[in-house]
Amino acid sequence: MATKVALVTASSAGLGAACVKALSPHFRVVVNYYSRPEKADEVIKEAEAIQPTYSSSSSSSPRFASIQADLSQRSEVQRLVQETVDKMGRLDVVVSNQGWTRVTNFFDIDDQVKEEDWDRCFNLNVKSHLWLLYAAKPHLEAAEGGGSFLTVASLAGVRPSGSSLPYAVTKAAQIHLMKGLALICGPKIRCNSVSPGILVETDWGQRFSEAKIKASTEKSALKSTATIADVSEQVKTLVMGRSMTGQNVVLDCGIAI
Repeated sequence: MATKVALVTASSAGLGAACVKALSPHFRVVVNYYSRPEKADEVIKEAEAIQPTYSSSSSSSPRFASIQADLSQRSEVQRLVQETVDKMGRLDVVVSNQGWTRVTNFFDIDDQVKEEDWDRCFNLNVKSHLWLLYAAKPHLEAAEGGGSFLTVASLAGVRPSGSSLPYAVTKAAQIHLMKGLALICGPKIRCNSVSPGILVETDWGQRFSEAKIKASTEKSALKSTATIADVSEQVKTLVMGRSMTGQNVVLDCGIAI
């Protein structure tokens, strides 16, 4: 485990940043960002303070790196993977965390038929994950004990809900994509996903109104919302375990029971 490398996309803030910190005791980690290098540097500084479970004395094997990439572009996805391998020497785990939506009134059909929303949602919520798996596949197949590819989906992909219909539909497609990839890429690569409900601690979660968050909380069996800590720990469990593939783990405090 000492030299294994994890790439976490869209990880300069929010859940991605939490995943970097959760994985940092066990992996050397690449932080991917789009436009804020200072935020990526901040995440790395915080993760560096976490004690690794492996020897990190080799200067030729950096513990962390940050790489900018626009994951809406297939060529950028390919470059991200290549730069990761060039900088870190290998790639064993990918946490594919990117996504996009526009906050709308879900029940207003006029707000759900904007073609640009559908195109961008499908590009970032579905295609970008496929391009990332495809670019990383040779490296993940070579990983000792098998590689792991995990996508961050959403409760909206399990139960029609959330910020918009295009988001919900493409998140459902993302989950189905992951299951197809698990069949295609086994036995050398394990493919799974996590589907959180609203993560109120993130900038994304704070886009929702207080009324919507309260309504979501009241619908849940636990009368609560998912936490970043719980989701990032589940990500760590899935990428480190060797007995699960093709699974979508829902963390919604019991909304979708």
